[in-house]
Amino acid sequence: MSDLDKFAEDLQSQIMKDLEKTHSKKVIEHWKNPKNWGIMNDADGYGKVTGPCRDTVEFSIKVDNGVISKCTFDTDGCGATIACASIITEMVTNKPISYAKSITQTSVLDACGGLPEDNIHCAILAANTLHATIENYEETKSHPWKKLYRK
Repeated sequence: MSDLDKFAEDLQSQIMKDLEKTHSKKVIEHWKNPKNWGIMNDADGYGKVTGPCRDTVEFSIKVDNGVISKCTFDTDGCGATIACASIITEMVTNKPISYAKSITQTSVLDACGGLPEDNIHCAILAANTLHATIENYEETKSHPWKKLYRK
């Protein structure tokens, strides 16, 4: 192993140790190994929101008989944003739309095991994007032709 490789490995290890002091194991796991990454082309609902931090989160959902059968996401955000979005996909999959509508910043923070003060906005962004996705689903359900004009 070269000196540069050793340096990089040691730095990575120190960064992870520092993260473990401020982030839950669940957040770190979803950050490192996000679940349900990607956007569906044939989604029943789609939402995209950019937060004040300039991170953008996108969700896409498939709905069968009022139940979210699949939820996927994409983001250009930080690790905490990735984790919040990933956790939301697991929270809502196989759950009724009514349950997904009830998800708030607080329920995302609880599911994450908390976040540092600097990352709380990530939970808000993820919850707001989920709500925008559900609104899009309900709008396109009422007016199917609008799905053709989705960006």
